[in-house]
Amino acid sequence: MSVERTTAAGGMETSYGFKKVGEGEKQPLVNDVFHKVANRYDLMNDLMSAGLHRLWKDAMVAWLNPPKRPGWKVLDVAGGTGDIAFRIVEASQRQAHATVLDINGSMLGVGRDRAEKQGLAANTDFVEANAEELPFEDETFDAYTIAFGIRNVPRIEVALAEAYRVLKRGGRLLCLEFSEVDMPLLDKAYEAWSFNAIPKIGKAVTGDGEPYSYLVESIRKFPNQQNFAAMITRAGFDRVTFRNYSGGIAALHSGWKL
Repeated sequence: MSVERTTAAGGMETSYGFKKVGEGEKQPLVNDVFHKVANRYDLMNDLMSAGLHRLWKDAMVAWLNPPKRPGWKVLDVAGGTGDIAFRIVEASQRQAHATVLDINGSMLGVGRDRAEKQGLAANTDFVEANAEELPFEDETFDAYTIAFGIRNVPRIEVALAEAYRVLKRGGRLLCLEFSEVDMPLLDKAYEAWSFNAIPKIGKAVTGDGEPYSYLVESIRKFPNQQNFAAMITRAGFDRVTFRNYSGGIAALHSGWKL
């Protein structure tokens, strides 16, 4: 694939997949994608990761290691369906409180329903808002998590600055995202699967392959592990590290507000 990734210098704000769009045009287009796939979100991630996203999310929560005490608060951004938030609450033995924030009301509707069915409504609340303009006071949360959502935010540097602002001193950022495969044979196989199979399967299952084309293209445009780590550092975070999963198909970045 000849299309180049964006770098720490930016570019995702005007990148809708492989298409270049004007300032302010990306967010409505992304919103439409997630309105279309909200009820098939788990299926979408299964297609994108061959089911491995479930293991990666478990690993993310294990690395976060939420304390088993009341009063600990996490903000899960772009997590409308509750996948990460519910895992965190359960890992804390239902002591933690998770605020799920998403710009997409359809995704949040799925999450609210799931929280009720799983008996987690008391441990969660759901907020419809933009990751670039968080409606919270400074130093509100002990942790900020975002899984497979940061590449859909137009101004990533603004979202990272907001993450830093709402975290308490000693708070932690964890970001799980599809990234750059670092194994020569695997990268070719994964790219072939992504661009040839996923949109076709998405269309067969949901009747619309366009959202899946955008999603695989957005993965290919997202900054690689080192460039994204540089962006997190530039936002003010310390001790920034990352872990690759499945040869770099996904990467989990960690940073601390010290």
